[in-house]
Amino acid sequence: MSRPQFENLPVTVRHDVYPAISPESYFSGSSFRDKIVLVVGASRGIGLSISTFYARAGAKLAIVSRSQKALDMAKSQIHLEVESSAKPEVFSDVADVTDTNAIAEVVRKVVDNYGRLDIVVANAGTSSPWDKPFVKTDPDVDWWKTVEVNLRGVYNVAHYSLPHLEKTNGAFVAVSSMAAQINLPFASAYVVSKAALNRFVEYVSIEHPGVKSFSVHPGSIQTEMALAVLSNWESVPVDTLQLPAATILKLTDGSGRFDWLSGKFVSANWDLEEVERDWKEKIVNEGLLVTRIVVD
Repeated sequence: MSRPQFENLPVTVRHDVYPAISPESYFSGSSFRDKIVLVVGASRGIGLSISTFYARAGAKLAIVSRSQKALDMAKSQIHLEVESSAKPEVFSDVADVTDTNAIAEVVRKVVDNYGRLDIVVANAGTSSPWDKPFVKTDPDVDWWKTVEVNLRGVYNVAHYSLPHLEKTNGAFVAVSSMAAQINLPFASAYVVSKAALNRFVEYVSIEHPGVKSFSVHPGSIQTEMALAVLSNWESVPVDTLQLPAATILKLTDGSGRFDWLSGKFVSANWDLEEVERDWKEKIVNEGLLVTRIVVD
């Protein structure tokens, strides 16, 4: 199956870290020193890369996954990659994002341990293979489970973390997908969940304007999930794990430079410098990068 086409911002498409979002100044200056960062879905792939970047920038981390073994491996990997004589402080806890009580307890533990929350990244997600119509899949195991993890999971994280983020004027990031913008045969559960997720982040911004909120497409990356889902596609993902990590670091660095994107959909593939230079005025004035009906 060939990769579908979709409307996109006419800016340079990036597949790896580029100068405008280089994290080196954050790493060398520990720009996020003592910031408390919670990453849910942090044990591998995109979540682990995001966690590592925050740790390298000096943040104190809380990482969450469904497996303690995976968390232990992730914690060891983070320690290995942080070039510092002092190992980064990393708190880990096991929880399923669809378990409301478990997520409430995770947030409570993190706040009790660190005293506050500054940045939360909701990265946990899932998808079954895109290889058959939804009427030929198990409605509980496949379709609704995908929606539950991708949408309810983010809601649970937001529900319990936002009151704390309001106190610090913090940032909330939900990892979404460009798939939300297009029609993909056999991918309805994933597409619907990510489209709803984008709409939900708009409401995070509306109801919690003191918190910077972003719905971020991480790029097309060869994660285990992506390779399983896209096994019948002609092309394979080409973007690096570092691209979304550097993008999210830039969006949440506290400078306020990209706060005008709060409540909006942002692709890590977009050159942020060009988006700011060429599109900021139009995006702000016309309310773009949100879900709406457009009639030309």
